[in-house]
Amino acid sequence: MKFNQQKVFPLYIVLSIVLYCVFAYGLVREDFMFLTMLYLTLFTLFGLLYKLHEIDLKWLLFAGVLFRLVFLIAIPNLSQDFYRFLWDGRMLFEGLNPYLTTPESFIESGRLPVQQAKELYQGMGQLNASHHTNYPPASQLVFYLAALLSGKSILGSAIVMRLAIILADIGIMWFGIKLLSLLNLPKRNMLLYAINPFVVIELTGNLHFEAIMLFFLVWSLYLLMRRQWLTSAALLGLSVATKLIPLLFLPLFFQWFKTKRNGFMTYVMFCVAVIITFLLAFAPFFSIELIENFSNSVGLWFNKFEFNASVYYLAREMGYLFRGYNEIAVIGKILPITVIIFLAIISLFRNNKTPIQLMSALLIGLTFYYFTTTTMHPWYISTLLILCVFTNYRFPVVWSIVIILSYQAYANTPWQENLWFVAVEYLLLFGYFFWEIRERYIATSQPRFAIKKSLNTL
Repeated sequence: MKFNQQKVFPLYIVLSIVLYCVFAYGLVREDFMFLTMLYLTLFTLFGLLYKLHEIDLKWLLFAGVLFRLVFLIAIPNLSQDFYRFLWDGRMLFEGLNPYLTTPESFIESGRLPVQQAKELYQGMGQLNASHHTNYPPASQLVFYLAALLSGKSILGSAIVMRLAIILADIGIMWFGIKLLSLLNLPKRNMLLYAINPFVVIELTGNLHFEAIMLFFLVWSLYLLMRRQWLTSAALLGLSVATKLIPLLFLPLFFQWFKTKRNGFMTYVMFCVAVIITFLLAFAPFFSIELIENFSNSVGLWFNKFEFNASVYYLAREMGYLFRGYNEIAVIGKILPITVIIFLAIISLFRNNKTPIQLMSALLIGLTFYYFTTTTMHPWYISTLLILCVFTNYRFPVVWSIVIILSYQAYANTPWQENLWFVAVEYLLLFGYFFWEIRERYIATSQPRFAIKKSLNTL
C-alpha cells in the first residue's frame, strides 16, 4: 500500500499544534521528565514532517508560522529573561537610560521607576537584577515598542515582542530561501530552521531575540552574495546591535573579499561600516559610564557565569584536581584567547573563498567558540542552526535535540546542574560532530598530515 503523504500531513500538523499548546500553556520548567518527553515527541513529528517530500515547501513553511502563533498569548515558561526585557523597555519609555542602573539598585532604594517594578524584579530573579543590562540597542528598541504599545500589561508586552520575533523568522525564511537559491542548495534545507521545535520553543516561545539578530544576518549574507557589500555591512552592524555574537564573523570574511577586486581595502571598509553602524546604534545612550557598565556586564560571561559548558568544565575539573578550587578567573581569560587564535587560523589558512566555504567557516568558527565558552544557554544554538542550512553540516540539528538535557538543572530548587546529563549531551554531540568531520575528510581524500588541506575539510 502506497504511503499517502497528503493524508498524514494534516494529522502531523494537528498533533504538533496540540503538543505546542501543551508546551505553551500546560508545562512548568521544573517538570523535567514531562518536558523531555514532550520535546522529543515534537522532534519526532518534526522528522516526519521533514520527510514529506511530496508536500509543497510553502505549506510546510506556513506550518512553521502556525506553530509559532500557538505561543502568541503565552507567558514564557522556560526563561525569565523577558522580565528584564520589559524592565529595560519601560525604563526607556520613562525616559531613563537602562544601561546606567540595575533593577536591584532601584528596589533597594525604594524607588520604583517603572510600572509593576516589583513584579518584574521578582520575575527576572536576583542574579539578573543585580547586573547592568547587556542587551544592545536594536534589542532595546523592541523592548521600548513593547512598553509603548502594551501600557502596563506584561502579557501585552510579551505579545508585542513575540510578534516582532515571528515577523523576523518569516524574514529569515524569505531571505534564507533566496540565499539557498544563490548557493544552488535545496530550498528544503530551510525546514531545518523553520519547523524545528527548538527554534519555535526557544525563540518564539521563550522570547529570545536571536531571531531578530539572525534576520539581519541572513539578509546581510544574501546581499553579500549579490556583491552589495555596503548594505550588507550595515545590516551586519544591525545584527551585532541586536546581539554581539556576529562580531566573531568579521575575520572570517577576509578571504572572501581577498579574491575580489581591491579586495583588502573593500574588506577593511566592510569591517569599518559594520563597526560604525554598531556604534551609531549606541549613540543615543552614550556615556563613559555606559562603556564601563556594558563591558563589565559582558565580561561576566567569561569570568563568572557557568552553565552547560563542555571544554571549560573539563578545564575546571583539572583546576580542582591540581589546585583544589575553581579557576574561572584564569580559564575564563585563556579560552577567549584560544578562540581568537582559532579564528585567525581558519581566516588565514582555510579556503573561505567560495560561498559554501564561507558559510562553513562561519559555522565552524562559532561552533569552536561555543565549545569553549563558560556559559552555553540553549537558545545560542539557533545561530548554528541557521548557518548549517547553508552548508552540508547537520550537527547543530543534533545539538538542538540533546540540548534539552541542560534543562535538568532547573528540576532542582535552587537550580543545580547534574554533570552526568551535561556529559551525555556532549558525548552525543561530539560523537556526531567528529563523525561528520571524518566523513568529510574521507570524501575529500586529503593527505593525513597536510594541515592546511585538513582545515579545508572543516
